[in-house]
Amino acid sequence: MIDFFKQYITSAISNENKVNKLREILQLLVLKILQDKGYFADIAFVGGTALRVLYDMRRFSEDLDFSVISKKNYDFLDIISKIKHEFKLYAVELEAKAKLAKTVQSSMLKFPGLLNALGISGLEKQKLSIKLEIDSNPPSGWQIENTVVNKIYMLNITHFNLPSLCATKIHACFFRKYIKGRDFYDLVWYMGKKIKPNYKLLNNAIKQTHKKSPGLSEKNIKDFLLDKMRGIDFSMIRKDVERFLEDKNELKLLEKSVISKSIIDVFGR
Repeated sequence: MIDFFKQYITSAISNENKVNKLREILQLLVLKILQDKGYFADIAFVGGTALRVLYDMRRFSEDLDFSVISKKNYDFLDIISKIKHEFKLYAVELEAKAKLAKTVQSSMLKFPGLLNALGISGLEKQKLSIKLEIDSNPPSGWQIENTVVNKIYMLNITHFNLPSLCATKIHACFFRKYIKGRDFYDLVWYMGKKIKPNYKLLNNAIKQTHKKSPGLSEKNIKDFLLDKMRGIDFSMIRKDVERFLEDKNELKLLEKSVISKSIIDVFGR
């Protein structure tokens, strides 16, 4: 597998880009395992990495995020166990411990020594990590699709549709406990594609985390988003997302005026 990884990252110029590309191929391997073991009957792919894999969004990502769509056979411990077993068959060392929180279950997938073996790091045991999270109790209202992609592997991935993904991203932008620049880059992507959110899912998500639905609809979403934009520190947004961008010039898009205009373009004046 080391030679396979080397081939995939060979076009990368900087170590930053090599790390991003290496993490991406590991993410694709995890998705292949989930597909091959039939887990997409129980979970749907969500989040920024889903946009990267399914729609070729031009930023890399650290995490793999999913939502449970069927609890009948869902077993987080089994998922982590199978992932560890399959990477062992690939002769790739993986450390992974499951955290069984009530709602969001997670595991930090750690790959010790891989960066050193590929000449990216001089530290023998430095670990590359991917955080895998599954929301075991997502808000209701989501809609799913299946998409076949050819990204080294042929994958048939179950995922939230674009309006549902957009709803979860708006919720992440303005209702997380902390602000992530990657969320706002993704928001610009949605606005550029003229994607409008699944309002039922968006309202239910806000109600789940903040106890009250804001009653968002086509009539008031523009004013809601513009109001929320007022308190955002965009210098911090740009700093957070910079290392994940294929084209650093896209940082110029992460300005309040640019995003506000894109919101108005999508939702009307």
